[in-house]
Amino acid sequence: MFRGSGEDVQVTNSKVGRARALAAAAVLTAAALLAAPTTALAQVGAAAAPNESGSYLARYTQSSDRKVNISVYSPSMDRNIPLEVILPADASQPRPTLYLLNGAGGGEDSATWQRKSDVMDFFKNENVNVVTPLEGAFSYYTDWEKDDPKLGRQKWQTFLLEELPPVIDERFGTNGIQSIAAISMTATSVLNLAIAKPGFYKSVGSYSGCAETSTWAGQSAIQTVLGVRGGVDVTNMWGPLDGPGWVANDPVINAERLRGTELYITSGSGLPGPHETLDGPGINGQVGTLANQVIVGGVIEAATNYCTHNLARRLAELNIPAVVDFRPGGTHSWGYWQDDLHNSWPMIARSMGI
Repeated sequence: MFRGSGEDVQVTNSKVGRARALAAAAVLTAAALLAAPTTALAQVGAAAAPNESGSYLARYTQSSDRKVNISVYSPSMDRNIPLEVILPADASQPRPTLYLLNGAGGGEDSATWQRKSDVMDFFKNENVNVVTPLEGAFSYYTDWEKDDPKLGRQKWQTFLLEELPPVIDERFGTNGIQSIAAISMTATSVLNLAIAKPGFYKSVGSYSGCAETSTWAGQSAIQTVLGVRGGVDVTNMWGPLDGPGWVANDPVINAERLRGTELYITSGSGLPGPHETLDGPGINGQVGTLANQVIVGGVIEAATNYCTHNLARRLAELNIPAVVDFRPGGTHSWGYWQDDLHNSWPMIARSMGI
């Protein structure tokens, strides 16, 4: 264990029109019924009335005793947002909520917590609602200044902080306590969400993210994700690269607003680690897949490692407590993010009173 300047940052080396909406909900409900497993017909609920923010539950489909798919209408984006919910092991009393975000694909591709990790099994005995959006690719889950020609209107910060929680709290009878965790692109987003509304989340898990947005390193990472992979104009998000929007969304610069939120932040070194083997998670004996994880995943993780060190130093300077796990090895890949979730869960659970 290493204690940096400030002595409060712990660094260990161990171990993302109502009528039309209702009509669409009816169509999706019918489709859900047709697609439901023959062994257990899905339970489908009708749309609920809007709350004060104008958001409402547009669709509710329960396909098992622990898994629910819902759609929530977002007034700020004027569309229904699909989400997946893992229910508490015991829902006899109000439980807290963990918002668990996917990465750059936003749950629209195959790189999701459900497909790439053991979340269903991991939470099978936990008394928590686990909520994951299934949209938001290349959005950084933030409020964009301009509508993007490719992505359309992106107002995710408004949705995640103001529109979604009241719907989740009402429909699932939560106790109003929540935390948030995410990987890669959205590991930056969760820090900014906590900064935008201090105290809203009891804790934040940020796994392999670049916590800088106004520096050359941070902006290069964003342009790679959004511009190269997503094919969008990054200036539609926070304005010109040298403008105030990028400073306002830089977690390192705005770290003071993280005070009071419990933080668990991780990054590997980028060097091959225990999961870089032919029998490692997602490798399936494929040499090409392993090579890509070592080379591409290694470079990406080395970059997030640099950003994470900068965040750790800033938190130490401000005497803001945080657990920052710098793994001696490890690439930008799911095996490590599953480990991160497992390792951070005791802290996250404790912060929510579980």
